[in-house]
Amino acid sequence: MVVDVQTALVKEHPYNEQKVIDNIKELISIARDNEKEVLYVRHDDGKGGELEYGTDGWQIYADIAPNNSELIFEKQFNSAFHKTGLRGYLESKEIDTIILVGLQTEYCIDATCKSAFDYGYKVIIPEDTNTTFDNEYLSGNKLYEFYNYKIWNKRFANVIPVEDVIKILQKTDKFNY
Repeated sequence: MVVDVQTALVKEHPYNEQKVIDNIKELISIARDNEKEVLYVRHDDGKGGELEYGTDGWQIYADIAPNNSELIFEKQFNSAFHKTGLRGYLESKEIDTIILVGLQTEYCIDATCKSAFDYGYKVIIPEDTNTTFDNEYLSGNKLYEFYNYKIWNKRFANVIPVEDVIKILQKTDKFNY
């Protein structure tokens, strides 16, 4: 599940930007090659916002854009599950494991990770596939490390190396990690 990797956010150059985009791009390619579904979530922050519906900034970043058959869930809240059809869709497909990537670590990725956990999904977060920006309290790097290794790992999700996620995607059976 690719959350909020949108043009306006990427153009602001978040922490570890190129590595994160490259890793997401590689995981999407491997998922497609192994017939694993790739879902996208896109944020609309309303009229006048940098992620306003229909604007260039709102578009999914071109380097990782969905193909014609891949679904995009639109959201207006931090969690990809809140007031979207995502949960119903996952249930209809009997999906019980989510590989979660995207922006921003402390906002939409955090809220989506915890919501997924609350709904009983197994959540895998590949290392170096989520990012954010420096703020007045912490650098993007510190936020990334704090959430991935102090908050999520072994509590709400398993944060594991990209190489291990690639192996999971290449398996033909259900995810086991």
